[in-house]
Amino acid sequence: MKGKYLITTDKWFYAPNGHKYRSVWGEVKIIEDTSLNIKTNRNSSNWFAFVGNEERGMIVAGCQIHYAIRCEIKPNTKNVQDVSYDASSGAKFFERPTEIYLAE
Repeated sequence: MKGKYLITTDKWFYAPNGHKYRSVWGEVKIIEDTSLNIKTNRNSSNWFAFVGNEERGMIVAGCQIHYAIRCEIKPNTKNVQDVSYDASSGAKFFERPTEIYLAE
């Protein structure tokens, strides 16, 4: 992998700003567990993706990457439309903050 990607993780994570996110966007570099000076076993991920830059970057375990979409242009960070469903009232549309952390 080389270039900028939008990576969706299996679980939520907290960014330095204290908000929860489900995706991260930025330049991706694949690293092995030896670069982190930890020894993993067969029950752990043995590779990681560094996303972003040295200032705002983060490391995602390979086993936590659900989707990786090549995305050179910065994704939308404004509020997004969402919908919830209720059996009695049907669909309810609302706006919510984005769930994408920009790691650059």
